[in-house]
Amino acid sequence: MSFGSPILETRNLNVYYGQKKVVRNVSIKVPKKTVTALIGPSGCGKSTLLRTFNRMNDFIDIFRHEGEVLFEGTDIYRSQMEVTEFRRRVGMVFQKPNPFTSSIAKNITWGPQINGYQGNLDELVESCLRKAALWDEVKDKLNDSGLALSGGQQQRLCIARAIAMDPEVILMDEPCSALDPASTLAIEDLIHELKKNYTIVIVTHNMQQAARVSEYTAFMYNGDLIEFDGTSKIFSHPEEKLTRDYIVGRFG
Repeated sequence: MSFGSPILETRNLNVYYGQKKVVRNVSIKVPKKTVTALIGPSGCGKSTLLRTFNRMNDFIDIFRHEGEVLFEGTDIYRSQMEVTEFRRRVGMVFQKPNPFTSSIAKNITWGPQINGYQGNLDELVESCLRKAALWDEVKDKLNDSGLALSGGQQQRLCIARAIAMDPEVILMDEPCSALDPASTLAIEDLIHELKKNYTIVIVTHNMQQAARVSEYTAFMYNGDLIEFDGTSKIFSHPEEKLTRDYIVGRFG
């Protein structure tokens, strides 16, 4: 594969939880303003890899790593980068929707406000909710709790909350696994819109979803990166036997 300078990259990355190595010597490049899917069986290391991209693993006491994780060419673990500011640039949406218990509007404005946002908050709320394809559904109840929304709406609110921090990258860790099919479709449509302005890396257990939303796919197995290529090639002509077996369902 060839593309311009990657926005995210790992070089010979190993990740350990205590003595257990959960990611093994992974080197991968994530191109800008594309969707990259990480697929593989449960426990293969894909969520751990995702969390290295914005240092979420730092919250795990027994975490350590070897190798490099680069954001726009800078090693995020060895530089003097301020971690809170860095996580603003690389946002994250989790598997289970986790809106704040406060109002829908406050879900959007809280992060920017504590980071010194000086713009018009009402305009920020509308802009972010529109980008998350949620404005028309909630514009008349912005003071209601975010927890009053449906699961799919809550997840889009969480995406809007991430957008409010003006990130360059949005990481998504199985964002549809707790949603019904209609809500899943809404999130997938949203991903197609968001990639015009953001780089997205998504962990998904749903291979059909990976095929629908991503341009690039990485297949991981037992902590190893088995194959990384264009999504159409991974799903139609994978080079590795393990990848073929997983794609056709031989793993059970």
